[in-house]
Amino acid sequence: MKLNRFINQVAIVTGAASGIGRASALRFAREGARVACLDFDAARNEETAEACRSYGVEALAFKCDVTRKEDIGAAVGATMMAWSRIDALIASAGIYSGSPLPEVSLDQWQRLIDINLTGVFLSNQAVAPILMAQGSGSIINISSMAGKTSWPASAEYSASKSGVIGLTRSVAMELAPHGATCNAVCPGNTLTDMVRNVAAKVGPMEGLTPEAWLQQRANDCPMKRMAEPWEIAGVVAFLASEDARYITGQAIEVDGGMIMC
Repeated sequence: MKLNRFINQVAIVTGAASGIGRASALRFAREGARVACLDFDAARNEETAEACRSYGVEALAFKCDVTRKEDIGAAVGATMMAWSRIDALIASAGIYSGSPLPEVSLDQWQRLIDINLTGVFLSNQAVAPILMAQGSGSIINISSMAGKTSWPASAEYSASKSGVIGLTRSVAMELAPHGATCNAVCPGNTLTDMVRNVAAKVGPMEGLTPEAWLQQRANDCPMKRMAEPWEIAGVVAFLASEDARYITGQAIEVDGGMIMC
């Protein structure tokens, strides 16, 4: 059954060039939304926007460094100029750079925090006043199961994703009186380019090939597999829909049962 929950609505997606961001952009387009795609990778971001247009909707592509307030502001402003509203922000841009704790340089720490946490803060800060003025809308921040648990060689990543959960709760409190919501989605291991890059880096640290590392992560999951990006995008879309109007400030696990709490 095809859903059409977002006809005449507008979604902004950061990290839209690949992975969960791309899957989310496509999901909103498939359900009728106009989509603004933001990513630093301009070529792949335009490919996502073009794929959104194949569903018969308008889509814009903005090259955007989420660590730069000017870039976020320009993209949000251009989106408002084009469509006069924003109904959903999906803050998905993120990286992974795990290293054993003694080897994490300050530059490595700062770059990951800048993208994974400050980038989410800046996008939330730019969109929240628009949702408040409209009296409606949703922010969905992509955290991770690493925001609730951790493992070796992930100090900066886990710290950033825990920070996203804390930020989400605070934003939710400010939006709630204005009829808008903010939630975090916490994916488990998902078959994205980022996770494949993690496998290539972390697998050898554990004496495993990248393929064996991915299989081990699948075996760790009660469902004995990793997620596909579209499965995460489905939960994102639900949280932006009318069915989720009374859900806010939550950090929702989508991890095949890895964390049950």
